[in-house]
Amino acid sequence: MSKKIVWYKVLDNKKELAEGRIITVTAGQKQIALSHFEGKICALDNSCPHQGGPLGEGSIENGILRCPWHGWDYHPCTGKAPGFDDGVDPYEVKEENGAFYVGLMEEVAHVPTISDVMMETMVNWGVDTVFGMVGHSNLGVADAMRRLAEKGKLQYFGIRHEGAAAFAASGYAKLTGKPAVCFGIAGPGATNMFTGMWDAKVDRVPLLALSGQVNTQVLGTGAFQEVDLLKAFQTVAGFNHAVQEKSKHAELMTQALKHAIITRDVSHITFPDEVQFIAKPIDEEAQTPEGRITPFTISPPAEMLEKAIGLIGKAKRPVIIVGHGARYSMPGIIKMAEMMNSPVITTFKGKGLIPDNHPLGCGVLGRSGTPIASWFMNESDLLIVFGASFSNHTGITPKKPLIQVDFDPMALSKFHKIDVALWGEIEVTCNLMHKALTGKLKTFNQREEIDSRWNIWKAEKESRLKDDLGKGISSIAVFDAMNRITPDNAVIAVDVGNNAYSFGRYFECKNQAVLMSGYLGSIGFALPAAMGAWAAVKNTRPVWSVSGDGGLGQYLAEITTLVKYNMPIKHILINNSELGKISKEQRASELEVWQTDVHNPNFADFANNCGALGIRVEKKEEIESAMRKISEHDGPALLEIICDVTLI
Repeated sequence: MSKKIVWYKVLDNKKELAEGRIITVTAGQKQIALSHFEGKICALDNSCPHQGGPLGEGSIENGILRCPWHGWDYHPCTGKAPGFDDGVDPYEVKEENGAFYVGLMEEVAHVPTISDVMMETMVNWGVDTVFGMVGHSNLGVADAMRRLAEKGKLQYFGIRHEGAAAFAASGYAKLTGKPAVCFGIAGPGATNMFTGMWDAKVDRVPLLALSGQVNTQVLGTGAFQEVDLLKAFQTVAGFNHAVQEKSKHAELMTQALKHAIITRDVSHITFPDEVQFIAKPIDEEAQTPEGRITPFTISPPAEMLEKAIGLIGKAKRPVIIVGHGARYSMPGIIKMAEMMNSPVITTFKGKGLIPDNHPLGCGVLGRSGTPIASWFMNESDLLIVFGASFSNHTGITPKKPLIQVDFDPMALSKFHKIDVALWGEIEVTCNLMHKALTGKLKTFNQREEIDSRWNIWKAEKESRLKDDLGKGISSIAVFDAMNRITPDNAVIAVDVGNNAYSFGRYFECKNQAVLMSGYLGSIGFALPAAMGAWAAVKNTRPVWSVSGDGGLGQYLAEITTLVKYNMPIKHILINNSELGKISKEQRASELEVWQTDVHNPNFADFANNCGALGIRVEKKEEIESAMRKISEHDGPALLEIICDVTLI
């Protein structure tokens, strides 16, 4: 059966295209070089057959259309190359009621590609969110994503910098435990994702990075934007592969996601340009996780569990410490703490896992922590540590009897000897301990002491609220207001620097979830991570972020991304025109403070110019009303607070 001709309107009026000019127009999915030559409207295929140069960007000289890339000549209407036997295809043009139409053969149905089968497998594994930038070397993969997005199976967020894409994917994973995707082109687009990929890796959350790549034929020749991405990412991606024409494509994506989910690590797949468009093998279909992944209900070794129960049974003042690895197991841990009447302390990465107003909650331990947490650790006779890794920042003492519980056996006794190392899924292990210890405990009820220590700390904070050196607002005043105004169920993404230290000390969590760049400690994390959090929860939970001026400056343009997708994120900006933490470190090292001052715009005005709400505050008494305004605003908003760099 002959194919049907479809007519596409490409020009409303002949006067819109001057005599002797040529432009590029789109007819269906095809690009057309449309010219006005010798009084006639003519149409040619827009792609020069030599290097694909866009003929519509060329010019007509002496009656000849010249390719803008390398100067090859064609007749503007016939497409023939004078003196040669090659050329470009001409298309029929007709005029109706003064408008001009180009006739093309009816477009054939889409033939599923390798990119399609891999993206469908990815979605079947539960990946529904991508942050990235579409470009010349990832177009085939992007087109496969587009088809899934149009079916409602995938949400895609186009960002302004691929580094933000990786941080957003990391933030999504830290909140949900599920992988999201960061997506970039070959070369610089992919390497921009490197920092965020490392953030996910060291904080043990699953992430899938997808990158375009130059054609296989020119790989290794120093081609434009060529970077050996497999070598570049071999340190950060535990699963790191390139797609080939003869790969088992669905299986390759399945293995990438199994690695990311099971090991809580980064996977990377790179797609050479030409492979993305190849039709998928006839016998290959997208895979699903059915029958391909095991449950994670791992029980600890019986002998270690028995030893742990014995230690707890003898303890009078046990203390529980929870880290980020325990975030999905808190109901069982709190139940166990309530049975033991024992304080629950968190690491900084675990901030908010137990509400600070819980009768057993004692806040954060370590450099970003409170005197409450350190006091109870020092007074304890046993520490039970769930999902924490004993970093220097946290400062868990090795001088007390220790029980450590973790899903990763390599995290157990990582830095020093542990009395009892329990390898198992935390919730399963906690439930077994609770069952074995019910009715057999001799612990002291520490609730009154907890209440007393909180009263001492709150009095200290009230005293600090009065500090005013005339150089700006104190950070404690910012977080004092946030304690009253931030919704109890908000997700809060926090940056690094003095703003994070102050947040750890002064913000009192209720049921908020806190996200941060834990072990990598990367500046600029907060706003992109908040984007990832919003993509995960949409409007079911408020999403806030907190940073200093140094951190926001890293990804300031992403405010336009918030506006584009109407992400109602509320950003609290502590602006002291200085990289204050670095200045502090220089002084501590007995060095001169050097090159830590920064020149800032009016960030509130910038937010307003982007289409968000921006408010700037310079007086302490204005904070609460301004914060309430951004909280109630229906859309993205930024509150810029001019602060004193020394009052942290």
